[in-house]
Amino acid sequence: MTEMMTPRKHPVAPLPEAGTLADEIVKALMFRVGKNPSVATGYDWLNASIKVVRDRIIARWIESTQRTYEAGGKRVYYLSLEFLIGRLMRDAFSNIGLMEEMRDALASLGVDIDVIAELEPDAALGNGGLGRLAACFMESMASVDVPAHGYGIRYVHGLFRQEIQDGVQVELPETWLEHGNPWEFERRERSYEIGFGGTVEATTDKLGRVERHVWRPSERVLATAYDTPVVGWRGKRVNTLRLWSAMPIDPILLDAFNAGDHIGALRESNKAEALTRVLYPADSHQAGQELRLRQEYFFSAASLQDIINRHLGEYDDLRSLPDKAAIHLNDTHPAVAVAELMRLLCDVHGFGFDEAWDVTRRTFGYTNHTLLPEALESWPIHVFERLLPRHMQIVYAINAELLREAREGGLNDSQIRSISLIGEDGERRVRMGNLAFAGSHSINGVSALHTELMKETVFADLHQLYPARINNKTNGIAQRRWLFQCNPGLTALVREVIGDRFMDDIDALRDLERHAEDAAFRERFAAVKRGNKERLARLVSERMGLWLDPSALFDIQIKRIHEYKRQLLNIVEAVALYDQIRSHPERDWVPRIKFFGGKAAPSYFNAKLIIKLANDVARVINNDPAVRGLLKVVFIPNYNVSLAEVMMPAADLSEQISTAGMEASGTGNMKLALNGALTIGTLDGANVEMKDQVGDENIVIFGLTAHEVEERRAEGYDPRAFIEASPELSQALSAIRGGVFSHDQPDRYRDLIDGIYERDWFMVAADFDAYADAQRRVDALWTDPADWNRKAILNAARMGWFSSDRTIRQYANEIWDVPA
Repeated sequence: MTEMMTPRKHPVAPLPEAGTLADEIVKALMFRVGKNPSVATGYDWLNASIKVVRDRIIARWIESTQRTYEAGGKRVYYLSLEFLIGRLMRDAFSNIGLMEEMRDALASLGVDIDVIAELEPDAALGNGGLGRLAACFMESMASVDVPAHGYGIRYVHGLFRQEIQDGVQVELPETWLEHGNPWEFERRERSYEIGFGGTVEATTDKLGRVERHVWRPSERVLATAYDTPVVGWRGKRVNTLRLWSAMPIDPILLDAFNAGDHIGALRESNKAEALTRVLYPADSHQAGQELRLRQEYFFSAASLQDIINRHLGEYDDLRSLPDKAAIHLNDTHPAVAVAELMRLLCDVHGFGFDEAWDVTRRTFGYTNHTLLPEALESWPIHVFERLLPRHMQIVYAINAELLREAREGGLNDSQIRSISLIGEDGERRVRMGNLAFAGSHSINGVSALHTELMKETVFADLHQLYPARINNKTNGIAQRRWLFQCNPGLTALVREVIGDRFMDDIDALRDLERHAEDAAFRERFAAVKRGNKERLARLVSERMGLWLDPSALFDIQIKRIHEYKRQLLNIVEAVALYDQIRSHPERDWVPRIKFFGGKAAPSYFNAKLIIKLANDVARVINNDPAVRGLLKVVFIPNYNVSLAEVMMPAADLSEQISTAGMEASGTGNMKLALNGALTIGTLDGANVEMKDQVGDENIVIFGLTAHEVEERRAEGYDPRAFIEASPELSQALSAIRGGVFSHDQPDRYRDLIDGIYERDWFMVAADFDAYADAQRRVDALWTDPADWNRKAILNAARMGWFSSDRTIRQYANEIWDVPA
């Protein structure tokens, strides 16, 4: 069945005036929320307001779906285990063109829209950049009129809520569904059975030849769809984000319940609910790994069934699937979809292997997001085969075809081992990155540097075998959220001086360049930044009870906590600076506040230890009168999209200091620069292209390049030599290791610091002096406000190229073959 069997025009509801909106809000409050205005809570007003605007969105949603159906064009299906969508109200209200009208209507009722907007839960359905990229892509696909469905998981809790207790990260459930979700629509009619385990049987013809394989799962659950409308800019198109929730086929085993086994009677229900309860279960043990694989197969299988169901409702057979559906794999998490589509084509729809493989490869595209071997997922053969026995057979069959092509292509034995879908080093494992590569017609990196490194490292041999498949699509960000909504002051200022064209064509932001030399404009630009810094300072005061001076340099590093992102380098430099300020009080030090925000994976010991160190260093520095307020360190708990929307506009300095060659792209770097922050960073990921866009003189680059990092490692890097040659680094590491910041447990950081002395895989010691020197260059720039603000304006003006609209148009034209 298709979503709409009978083509029918649905008129778009006209946009109302503010006066009628107020009446509608009151009616929605009474008849759809069930509250009298006199007793309504903020959540009630929020719910009613969303439903009033949602009605307009639904009209355009239906029209968009109908238009796609009637055109008979190609759809994009974006499969991602993460969608870090954050709050949706401002996004939807602004894009549909009702933000100011709703503000006025609510004000007439005595309700402040900014107050109720803060009550909307932040949907933490992602871990970081990958999930936020998926959310920006969904908004951009709607904005540039690409018909698309996003597919993911409706996590009940999503990523954990982070609290900091005595400096330690504590993980708590994120209860984002506590007050319901007025944006979503449950689609019970879109439910599909998903199987696990069991056996595979082969049916044969009269001559004993295998005709068909039949998988008989031992476990089954239902995947039920929940749809959220994704509104494009000015309501041009409304696409669908479809998230799957797991439900048991038999909610309760009555025989067991009646026999007194009340817990056992609910066993199937509990197993099903566990599938979609939490994002990224801890994979440090086999149970967590198994649940992760179950999640990935669950949402991939449900999505493919849904795609095929829609396709067959409109077209005769699945041979036309590559012409009508572009299925995109956002990293390796949905890579099992390659084997699942092969299973559906061969076992359910009667395709031969060769024909199914051709259809599969022409349908899938794959984005790689990392060069870290541990992030290129692989699964132990015994786990994969037990959970997905038929898929294991298909992986072996694909691998046989892949290795045959490799031999015919002249690859040697070492290269063949490298491209095999089965890793033979130690425990035999299924390599999901190789499966995604083999099963896709396009494999893209997410920055120019990352794409070239893919060809040289993780996919070097696959690239030699298929030299036309790898291409680059540098990441981008949705400027509607990351400028228009999160920085209304700057947006209003830009509109005043260059007009509104940039709001529809972000490249027109370049018109701001000519105002960088205008002293009066620089002062107005600085005043907007000051207001944003005051807002962040108030937030820190309210949440943490810490007073901050908005006139200080706001130095911000906000991202997932990981050793390659080198929060540790930043902290060590803070300790070195602390020592210098105390030792040389006569110098004119630049007042600086170092902000950190980010979450560490629950099982990532060193990342959690880095969080503890940041808080220990903050406690000592912030309470030392000898520093005279010249340096403060702040770790803000529970970094998420909503907090980012406050921190991005307030940043003076953006820390993008990953070990070169290890950050695929980054998108926080783009958001911060778009809001007028200068970047201090390595030549890693998209920093390279940002440097090209903003100009060498408007960015602060330091440290080893990606190739220099590899050369150092190959030559036998000795971090101890760098430490002994740097008095500041040596002193800082000794202080941390010796317990200066951990009097209650003097050896708390001994192993962490010893790791720098002995291995230092992430080149903290090698890059420290260059980083410290770069920070002093930043100090010098800060002492010239006119020059600093000129550079900040040019950063903002030259970031239009990093719009996700540009990225999506490139995907559409060069990978998906859809107009945009």
